[in-house]
Amino acid sequence: MVIVGYEESALLDIACPADVLDAANRYGATPAYDVTLASLDGRPIRCQNTLTLAAQDRLDRLRGPVDTLIVAGGTGHAKAAADVKLTTHVRRVAATARRVASVRTGTSVLAAAGLLNGRRATTHWMWAGMLGRRYPEVTIDPAPLVIQDGNAHTAAGVTSGLDLTLSFVEADHGPSLAREVARGLVTYLQRPGNQAQVSMFHAAPPPEHRLVADLAGPHHRPPGRRFVDPDAGRAGGTERAAADQAVPGAPRNAARPVRQAGANRGGVPAAGHHGPTADRRRAAVRVQLGRNTAAGVRGAVRDTAVGVPPGAPAPGIA
Repeated sequence: MVIVGYEESALLDIACPADVLDAANRYGATPAYDVTLASLDGRPIRCQNTLTLAAQDRLDRLRGPVDTLIVAGGTGHAKAAADVKLTTHVRRVAATARRVASVRTGTSVLAAAGLLNGRRATTHWMWAGMLGRRYPEVTIDPAPLVIQDGNAHTAAGVTSGLDLTLSFVEADHGPSLAREVARGLVTYLQRPGNQAQVSMFHAAPPPEHRLVADLAGPHHRPPGRRFVDPDAGRAGGTERAAADQAVPGAPRNAARPVRQAGANRGGVPAAGHHGPTADRRRAAVRVQLGRNTAAGVRGAVRDTAVGVPPGAPAPGIA
């Protein structure tokens, strides 16, 4: 694999793919990945954070088929995209590559090389509008974390290079190795669902606790497990009785603190709490402690996510 950097590349856009591939090798990828960092003329790459990386090869002299070509992003992307010599050699090497990829604003280099014409691509959401106007032949979609269109793979921003490269490891060596690499790098197996740019490559295992799984929905329930019906009245029982069966001693109205937290914020995530995702985590912790019923947690998280004050009628959300 060849990672292409240039003046004012983002260090993370180079390091994230390189470290994923290195970890894959350490966990037994066979065949192993051979990773090379290249600049146009072989000169050192001064990154946007002022650190300098030594290039291992010259892009303009690179010969032979390359399995995967990855172009980094960074504050120097516009200048790099305007460098005809750079885009010419990116296009030449990409012609024989099995995969062509970019991280963040590296998308602009691929677009300038004509490698994304007629294709759908993503980039960092802050640059999506500008790239869409500059390259109308490319359909820029800022929502997904990673997009594959043919052999072109584009990643959204910064650490999405991890997701991008983990998807390569999964495609090349299977999901088990990709999961081991993700765990070794202490990165997400599944990104939080309320992010604007979401990875779908690494599904997390289903929750073990019955009420957490019930809250998550039927698609996340482990097979062969029994779950308390949150609408226990349909079975002739009560929610309290159902909760006692699931978590003995669960008090009534225990979800009130979750709703109150949402009201205190006015439905707006407080600094450092990351909004609905954090509320779901806190609610799940309360469930594990036996302090919430399934229906109470579901309603509390729902109300907190949309900013419904305590006592107000809940909106019609399925």
